[in-house]
Amino acid sequence: MQFRLDQLPAQAAKVAKDAARICLDLFKVMVPILIGVKILKELGLITLLAKPLAPVMGLVGLPPECGLSWATAIANNLYAALAVHAALVPTMEPLTVAQATVIATMMLLAHNIFVEGAIAKKCGVGFTGQAVLRLAAALACGALLHGIFSGLDLFTEPAPLLFTPSAADASLAAWAFGEVKNLAMIYCVIASLVGLMRVLGALGVTRLFETALMPFLRLMGIGRAAATITVIGLVMGLAYGSGLILLDVRQGKVERRDVFSAISLMSLSHALIEDTLLMCLIGASLWGTFVGRLVFSLVVVAVLSRIAPAFARARTA
Repeated sequence: MQFRLDQLPAQAAKVAKDAARICLDLFKVMVPILIGVKILKELGLITLLAKPLAPVMGLVGLPPECGLSWATAIANNLYAALAVHAALVPTMEPLTVAQATVIATMMLLAHNIFVEGAIAKKCGVGFTGQAVLRLAAALACGALLHGIFSGLDLFTEPAPLLFTPSAADASLAAWAFGEVKNLAMIYCVIASLVGLMRVLGALGVTRLFETALMPFLRLMGIGRAAATITVIGLVMGLAYGSGLILLDVRQGKVERRDVFSAISLMSLSHALIEDTLLMCLIGASLWGTFVGRLVFSLVVVAVLSRIAPAFARARTA
């Protein structure tokens, strides 16, 4: 595909408009959360609220405050979780790259569960099962990464944070100005990602990614009818892939077993390019957020795709 210079202004305007539409929906969730975190911080309640999450965070080598970041991701989306994480940074000890990678990977594996679980349910996959799968996978993968990083003494340097959270002793006006700058940065990041995804698609990079992943999907028992759609979900997002699968299910083109495996894989690892790039904003390493998450997801779904049919036969026997 050739790019024409005379089309660049129109394409840039479309990217800016699409990014603004996305951010409008995101900020409706993020702004109240940011205000809530600020109130909790001023009242000194953040540490108190994080205490019940301390044992869980301790299992993966994270401070208890990170539990609020993960809880935000579970209930909302990654953008809201990143904003909350940036707001919490002044309240806890500086994270290493290893710790940032662990919390980032956990958020990637289990985020926006209520919305994305509803999408999976439309395709005929149980909401509760997918929620449990994603939460358990996030904890297991987080613990595994923590063990590897700690055992090999990897990524011990401080994690760079590309957000600029306001100082702990800043005035309310300074805090508000700092958060507005953060929201503006989020818009710039989203606009850049939207533009990047379109360029990668035009250059055929996403197609190369699809070709590389196809053999792994077949090894996991995902048939050809669902393989291409699954790769679309992995690259672009759960909504894209599940929407296409839903259409094929209604037309009888995809088997139920393929639907379960495909949706499970997309639930654990979707939007591999966009979401992974987002996690770089908190200093996470690609070895965890991309390589670790993808390999872990492939192994988990490969096991599930073989266990699920046997379990179903045992129940009907």
